[in-house]
Parts: sequence; C-alpha cells; structure tokens
Amino acid sequence: MSGSEIESLRSSFQRLRQQGMVPALIFYRRLFALDPALRPLFREDIEVQSQKLLNLLGQALELLERPTQLTAVLVDLGARHVSYGVRDQDYDTVGQALLGMLQEALGQGFTPEVRSAWTELYGTLASTMLTGATKARRATGTAMLSSASRAPSRIMAVTQ
Repeated sequence: MSGSEIESLRSSFQRLRQQGMVPALIFYRRLFALDPALRPLFREDIEVQSQKLLNLLGQALELLERPTQLTAVLVDLGARHVSYGVRDQDYDTVGQALLGMLQEALGQGFTPEVRSAWTELYGTLASTMLTGATKARRATGTAMLSSASRAPSRIMAVTQ
C-alpha cells in the first residue's frame, strides 16, 4: 500500500472512531441482514463484539508498516475463527458488510479512493486470516469448506 492509501485508511478510520460504536453496530446489522445464519456465531453481547471489531481494525491500521507482525496477528485470528464456526465463504459476506458500513458511516467521505484502499486492506486481512484458517484445519484434520485462495471477490459489488 502506498503512503497516501495508508493515510486515507487512517483518516477515514478516525472519522469512524468519532462516531463511537455506531459504525460497528451498522456493520453487524448489515452482516446479519446479508446472512442471518451468522448471528448464532456471535455469543457475546454485540456491543462487546463491536468494540473488538473496532480494536482489530485499529490494530491492523497501526501495523501496516510492520507486515510481519500484522501477518502473525491475522494468521492467529484466522485460526481461532475456525473454532468459532466461521467458514471460508463467510469472509466474502464480512467484506460486503464492512464496505457497506463504511459507505453508510462515512457518507460523502467514502470516496472512490477510500473505497479502493479499504477494499485492498480487507482483501489482505481476509486472505491472511484464511491462511491461518487453512493451517488450523490441516492441524486438526478438519475438512476445508472452500479454498483459502478464494480471497473475497464479491465485496466491490455491494458498494458500487
């Protein structure tokens, strides 16, 4: 990612943070509207889960210049998500919900440049988490539900 893309991500995230928990709650509303079958995977209070989402996005943005650390965090997170029941195809749905939330929460601030930067970032996050999921499944002998090379591909369609 270029310096301007990273700055675009960070400044748009600051605008999200100024809205408190609202963007994360928008994300979960969109996620469960896209796929109601995902709701039972979230056993914690949705506000607690919302804070975790915002913290993860913030951590990812902080670690962009330290890709080795970011990769380690994401591979571990992807491995843990296998035990939560997350399927590979769910990453597409999450990407759609994320970009839809960004569009709704940022409004006019969700420019084509901001959209492009977040799309690229989410693709990287998801594909790295899928690598962790694949490793976890291999370690436990769990069958893969779809290929880890299937980086989220449909997320652009939701916000265009």
